[in-house]
Amino acid sequence: MTTTITLVSPVDGEVHVERAALSPEAAHAAVARARAAQPGWAALPLATRIERVQAGIAALNAMKDEVVAELAMQMGRPVRYGGEFGGVNERTAHMAQIAAEALAPERVEDSAGFRRELRREPVGVVFVIAPWNYPFLTAVNTIVPALIAGNAVILKHASQTLLAGERLEAAMRAGGVPADLFQNLVLDHPATEALIAARSFGFVNFTGSVAGGQAIERAAAGTFTAVGLELGGKDPGYVRADADLEAAVEGLMDGAMFNSGQCCCGIERIYVHDSLYDAFVGKAVAWVGRQRLGDPRDPDTTMGPMAHRRFATLVRGQIADAVAQGARALIDPAGFPADDGGAYLAPQVLVDVTHDMRVMREESFGPVVGIMRVSGDDEAVALMNDCAYGLTASIWTADADAAAEIGARLETGTVFMNRCDYLDPALCWTGCKDTGRGASLSHLGYLAVTRPKSYHLKKVTT
Repeated sequence: MTTTITLVSPVDGEVHVERAALSPEAAHAAVARARAAQPGWAALPLATRIERVQAGIAALNAMKDEVVAELAMQMGRPVRYGGEFGGVNERTAHMAQIAAEALAPERVEDSAGFRRELRREPVGVVFVIAPWNYPFLTAVNTIVPALIAGNAVILKHASQTLLAGERLEAAMRAGGVPADLFQNLVLDHPATEALIAARSFGFVNFTGSVAGGQAIERAAAGTFTAVGLELGGKDPGYVRADADLEAAVEGLMDGAMFNSGQCCCGIERIYVHDSLYDAFVGKAVAWVGRQRLGDPRDPDTTMGPMAHRRFATLVRGQIADAVAQGARALIDPAGFPADDGGAYLAPQVLVDVTHDMRVMREESFGPVVGIMRVSGDDEAVALMNDCAYGLTASIWTADADAAAEIGARLETGTVFMNRCDYLDPALCWTGCKDTGRGASLSHLGYLAVTRPKSYHLKKVTT
């Protein structure tokens, strides 16, 4: 029986796209084709692989108008933001620039008697399971270095962004990446898990929920397949007494509300020094009041719907529970008439919150942020670390040394000072605790999609 994958648009609640999932037999056959194509691709000069991958990304850029409109309908991001092309291009350019050095053999000895070196070789077939919230940015984090390093890539995109996978496949083919080498497959969960359990891949990269990451690990158990997981987040911001208040409000509130709060490293809780607390809260409420919730196809819209009404239902539940426990909601939803009780959700700022509330402990992934008053660095660090997740933390201060000292005490993957919600391709993207494990971007991103191979060559002498 064929499974149908259905994409319901959050814009109008109607079915937008339907695709038939591949049968297990067809899925295994597709992976076999990728495996057969990989050695020929790896044999090409590195410069040729880079050129074709970059040509593929250029072909994706040529689709910008269509892609931006499709993103609005698939997951609700307003067209005014122009898609994800800036980040896609920045990350691709950096990973291409550092490839030769990152993949170069490490020569230990080259003498009359021995040649000893350590090389990086492709793992074979890389499986990328991409999320819907940034369907291009998150995917290229692994796709680009995997292809450049000489691997084949199988992409499975989220059901909410089926068209993004198709766009990436078409772009790579247009750039000269062989059809069998890069394939976008429509798969259901059982087929996905069966492919992993069958040891089909040299590396599996998954971005998504903690539960999804646990399912991937269970599927890979006993196969010795390397797995990279970027899972949940509850990223904090801390505003010190010496912070630039205006910059902190603008940066942190944008970090909390952009993409309707549906960002892996979005700000979900803010701790403000007592001396700035009242002013920060007042300016944060004013910032939210300037936002416009509505149809993402309207250029005046700054916030679109959440990607699915069930995501909005979760956030509404967290807000209601917090208010029932004593929190105060500072934003009147009536000021956002597009809030329909479904996928369209008014942004919210909560004060008088505590860590006994779900909204300050569990991932929200929506347009809500809790703000707490703190007495100083020690209290802020304790609260920032009081969390099951560890992806990023944002510190707002005029003192870089203090930020570094605080950062050293934080259980997180990235420490930001005076910015947030950004991936620097020159730095490793990683997390700790329930956020997952593994690394992408930077030269470390190439380690995940290659394996070390040692050469110990004793020369024959007479």
